[in-house]
Amino acid sequence: MSFFGKLKSKLFKSSSKLDEGLDAIMQDGGTEDDPAPQVPPPPSEQPDPVREVPETPAETPVPTPAEAPMPQDPVTRPGAPAPGPDATPPSDPRPEPAPGPDLPPLEVPPRPEPRPDLPPAEVPADPGRTEETRRAGLLGRVFGRPAPSEPVIRRVLDDDLLESLEELLIASDMGVDTALRVTANIAEGRFGKRLSGREIKTLLADEVARIMEPVARPLPLYPRKPQVVLVVGVNGSGKTTTIGKLASQFRAAGKKVVIAAGDTFRAAAVEQLQVWGDRAGVPVLTAAQGSDPASLAFDAMTKAQADGADLLLIDTAGRLQNRQDLMEELAKIVRVIRKKDPDAPHNTLLVLDATTGQNALKQVEIFRQVADVSGLVMTKLDGTAKGGVLVALADRFGLPIHAIGVGEQIDDLQPFDPEEFAAALTGLDPA
Repeated sequence: MSFFGKLKSKLFKSSSKLDEGLDAIMQDGGTEDDPAPQVPPPPSEQPDPVREVPETPAETPVPTPAEAPMPQDPVTRPGAPAPGPDATPPSDPRPEPAPGPDLPPLEVPPRPEPRPDLPPAEVPADPGRTEETRRAGLLGRVFGRPAPSEPVIRRVLDDDLLESLEELLIASDMGVDTALRVTANIAEGRFGKRLSGREIKTLLADEVARIMEPVARPLPLYPRKPQVVLVVGVNGSGKTTTIGKLASQFRAAGKKVVIAAGDTFRAAAVEQLQVWGDRAGVPVLTAAQGSDPASLAFDAMTKAQADGADLLLIDTAGRLQNRQDLMEELAKIVRVIRKKDPDAPHNTLLVLDATTGQNALKQVEIFRQVADVSGLVMTKLDGTAKGGVLVALADRFGLPIHAIGVGEQIDDLQPFDPEEFAAALTGLDPA
């Protein structure tokens, strides 16, 4: 199953929220199109009495009980002797019929009415066509238009519709500023026109993809060895799982990876990271529980440099952005790392939980000040109706979004694709 398929199926809360909201908006004040003049019924649907029974050739009329079969011409009868040269051709090539009832004159009979003992002829059905596509006709099959029997609800794009759309986007955690900007772009050049629900969804997906396009960038790789990647985030955001998935993917790409279990306060976090390290075939450096995480980070850099590792992924303990003491501890880790390498950390990934909604905006602000965040990873998109927060983050901060996660499997963390995300969020199929 493709990642887009997983993304679309697992973003059901966000996409269904938008779908249901748009349907309700269109029903409120919308009117149905009359499909009859738009797509006329295909001719094949109208029964043609001419084609119900195959025509009988004029030369061999269907005999009736009152008729006797016509004898064959003696000239063409098989096995009969050929006429002599003095033979006089008869005035009528066919002999007189045998005595019997009066016969009608020889003429082309009219097309007979359907006989009760013969079933009406039917046009062979195309096995590739369903009843729905037969009703829709050729244009419907080519362009995917709805069948004529299914009216399309349209509504004038006016101030009331735009206000309802803004409220729907804000409810999906897209943010007030972003929602206003998106609806304004949708209305530009279309205000006062009648639009269908699908047309509005398509315009919305285009706007979302346009906002996300500049921030869709994979994690950059540098020639410096080891490249230090510091992973930060609040409690329960999915940092440990994300590190394990990244390590597995980089290892599969041929990179030599080392993991440092910097969450020295939680034994469960270290054990979980060791499980992921075993799956990926990547060593995990640990320290005694309760030891200084900054010291572990420094020792891990020394070990990774000695082993010639390409990447060093450093896990950190989860910390709330409003805990000043914990944020200062994170700043200490960054200062100690830079004693070993002034350019380190080369990447600082902030892992965000999509279920936090608008609170993710505040997290980005604080972590950028403390750890100089260089990119984002969004997790748990499969468990929230607030997938629009990713659009708000891109619109406000413009930080690269390296990957998104929609599950616990190894392939549920993938590089961010703006068009696939926009299509999944709005319930459309990808182009």
